[in-house]
Amino acid sequence: MLRAADPAAPFARRGAETLSVGRFMHDVAALAAVLPPARFVANLCQDRYRFAVGLGAALSRGQTTLLPPSDTASILRSILAGYDDTICLTDVPPPDAVFCVAFPPLPPEDGAPRDAPCFEAGFPAAILFTSGSTGQPQPHVRSWGLLVDSALSAGREIGADRLSGGSLIGTVPHQHSYGLESLVMLALQHGLVLQAERPFYPADITRILAESPRPRMLVTTPVHLKLMLSEAGVLPPLDLVLSATAPLATDLACAAEEGFAAPLHEIYGCSEIGQLASRRTMHGEEWRCLEGFTLRQDGSATLAEVAHHPGSTRLADIIELRDIRHFRLLGRSADLVNIAGKRSSLGFLNAQLCGIAGVTDGVFVTAGESELGRQYLEAFAVAPGVSRDAVMRALRQRIDPAFLPRRLHLVAALPRNTVGKLTRSALEALLNEIRFSLPGEDQAL
Repeated sequence: MLRAADPAAPFARRGAETLSVGRFMHDVAALAAVLPPARFVANLCQDRYRFAVGLGAALSRGQTTLLPPSDTASILRSILAGYDDTICLTDVPPPDAVFCVAFPPLPPEDGAPRDAPCFEAGFPAAILFTSGSTGQPQPHVRSWGLLVDSALSAGREIGADRLSGGSLIGTVPHQHSYGLESLVMLALQHGLVLQAERPFYPADITRILAESPRPRMLVTTPVHLKLMLSEAGVLPPLDLVLSATAPLATDLACAAEEGFAAPLHEIYGCSEIGQLASRRTMHGEEWRCLEGFTLRQDGSATLAEVAHHPGSTRLADIIELRDIRHFRLLGRSADLVNIAGKRSSLGFLNAQLCGIAGVTDGVFVTAGESELGRQYLEAFAVAPGVSRDAVMRALRQRIDPAFLPRRLHLVAALPRNTVGKLTRSALEALLNEIRFSLPGEDQAL
């Protein structure tokens, strides 16, 4: 479970408190001793250290951890309905109508030496759920061996071993595949020191980064990077920046490297298999698979395979293979749009919208069929101080007229979730809200 050998070495920090490897091992054993019997543990702990303790305790008891994409009561109830023998572990007030076990006070560390427990590689350590960006969250089982192999390969690829003992700060939830692998698993497998708090606002992120000892690594998203560069002022120097959950524009990657004085790497992965490739974004668009991961194509499908793990996983993205380890990412299959015999992707259109001066966020959506029975698009843009006409004029210079939005809605903010994604249900709710707004509030262009 844990590769750090020295029990006095730091494992995590919470404010001014440093939590050692020995303390972590003690807390894992203490929690495992009091967890109620169950097949599954839904780990809802918000404190990253307590989450890691909960994960270790569940593994020690042979329990599989459920990682819902959200802690809202409706999503939790729908997921837990399929997993009868489940306890929910939390360190915050639980959602309404969901019974949870509170993370208990643990006894003081007793100083007894403890070896890190080992777990079978094939044990189903976690069941992760998709974010719901293309529909209802779907479960995907991740074995302990795959989690470890992926963390070891990713760490080697991005140079995490050079930062051993350094601070690991993240803006993403650890219940998400990216947060689990690039925060919790990197700390467990590469000796990085986990920051227990999860800062969200740019000022809080900057403060915690500045207070954390170097070397220090930030695990974040394009949305947070853009906000920090525009709102946080002077940025503290880092030693490594990691980004995922959405494609990162080259100009934003270059600005982040300059602002943080550190190399920035992107991670490519999915809930089905986890992280499987990386790239140094400012050096080009080509991705390279992590060690042990390969891709192959069968017709129009791209399949990912992992050494020492059976089977293959079909990816939901459109990929142009250069060889079994190098590829270009062209977009998601579900993002393709065909209008008037022309094809494009929502990812490309979103990038063009967000590239307009003054647009801080934006998204295209397929909104249904027009009176002529053709698919049409609408778009949302966050553009303080910029008129709707100005955004449309800029779009006309960037994209084919066939893909211009039938309506462009200027909004104060987009309903992004905790990893910066926009779920289908959130966008549909926003569309419905605008369609029922006062007449004249929203005009077709």
